[in-house]
Amino acid sequence: MTRGQYSDWRMETRAVHAGRLIPGDDRDRRPFIPTVPPIHPSVTYYYGRMEDLDAAFDAEGYVYARHGSPTVAALEEAVAALEEGETAMAFASGMAAVHAALLAAGARAGTAVVAARDLYGATYLLLDRLLRSQGVNVRFVDVTDLAEVEAACAEVCPVVLLVETVSNPLLKVADLPALAEIAHRYGAAFLVDNTFATPYLVRPLSLGADFVIHSGTKYLGGHGDVLAGVVVTSAARREALMEVLKTMGANLGPMEAWLLLRGLRTLVLRVERQFASAQAVARWLEAHPRIARVLYPGLPSHPQHDLALRLFGGRGFGGIVTFELKDAGREEVFRFMDRLRLCVPATSLGDVQTLVLYPARSSHRSLTPEERASLGITEGMVRISVGIEAVEDILADLEEALKG
Repeated sequence: MTRGQYSDWRMETRAVHAGRLIPGDDRDRRPFIPTVPPIHPSVTYYYGRMEDLDAAFDAEGYVYARHGSPTVAALEEAVAALEEGETAMAFASGMAAVHAALLAAGARAGTAVVAARDLYGATYLLLDRLLRSQGVNVRFVDVTDLAEVEAACAEVCPVVLLVETVSNPLLKVADLPALAEIAHRYGAAFLVDNTFATPYLVRPLSLGADFVIHSGTKYLGGHGDVLAGVVVTSAARREALMEVLKTMGANLGPMEAWLLLRGLRTLVLRVERQFASAQAVARWLEAHPRIARVLYPGLPSHPQHDLALRLFGGRGFGGIVTFELKDAGREEVFRFMDRLRLCVPATSLGDVQTLVLYPARSSHRSLTPEERASLGITEGMVRISVGIEAVEDILADLEEALKG
C-alpha cells in the first residue's frame, strides 16, 4: 500500500493495516493475498533476465538482504505510516538506529553535535566516548533550557541537535517545536528519539524533526521478544541513511521484522492501557510515605507538565514512571526489587509485563558515579515500565515490596 492510502486512516487503523499486501501489489504476484505479511528469509534474489537484476541495483530492488528485504520493507512502510513520515529504515537495534541517524545527518570528524545531557546511557556513551574519540565535538546541554541550547548551537554550529521526546530515565519533556526552530536556525539536523512517547502521543516530524528514531525493542514490538531499531525521515534523506546501512551492515533480519510488525498491530491498544495505568501508579507513589520523589509528566508536580499537556494533546503521558526511595541507596533498592513478585526486575521497557529497573546499575551502569550524579541519577532511583496487567495488582505488588 502507498503512503497516501494511509492518510485518511486514524492511528488505530494504520497500526493494524500498514505494511500489508493488497491485490495487485508488485511485491506479491500470486492469485491470493495472505492477510498476514509473509516472512522472506532469502538472502539473495534472482530475476528472469540479467537486465532486470542489474536494474534492481539502481532502483533499490531486492538483490541482497543487506540492501533490503520484502519483510523488512513491510515493517518500514508501517512505521513510516505511524510516524507520518515519507520513508523509514530498520536496523538491528535501537543503538544501531541512533548511530546510523547521526552519521546520515553528517556527524563526522571536525563537526559538532549538540545533545541532551540526560540521554539513555548507551546513547550518552556513543556520543561521549565513541564519537568524541573519532573527532566529533560533542556538547551536552539541558534541553529544557532553550537559552542554553541556543547558546551552544551559536558557539559550535552543530550538524546535529539530538534529544529524546521524554528523557531516559528522568522523564524530562523536550519542547520539540522550539528545539526544531533553534536547530534549523543554525543549520543543524534535528534528531528525536521518540521511543518513550511513541507515535501515539506525538509525531515529531510534524513538529520539525528531520529524523525520528525508535528502539523497536520497546513499545513498537511490545512483547520483549525482538531487538530492533527504526529511523523515519524524508525521502530526500533516505539515500544517506541507506548508504550508512549498507556499509555498516546493521540490518534487521526478516524474522525480527515480522515479529515487530506483528507487535505493531496492537500498539494503540497496549499503550492506551499502559499510559492510563502509569498515571495511576504515579499518583499512588506520590502519596506513599516511603517515596521521596516521583517523576512523571502526567503529574502537576512535574516541571514540564504543562508542556506535556500541549505536546501530547491529552492522549496520555507515557508508560514510564521514575521514583526515588526515601533515604535509600543500592542496598535498599536491591531489597525492594527482590521483594517484587509481579513486577519483573529486567533491563528494558515497553513490554506487556511491568518491568522495574535500577538505572544506576543498568541503563547508566557504564557512567561514572560523578557522571550519574551530574545528570541527576541518584542511588535511590528506580524506573518502572508499567505493563498491561490490572493496575490494582501492580499497586498491590509495589505496596508489599515497599514494606520490606
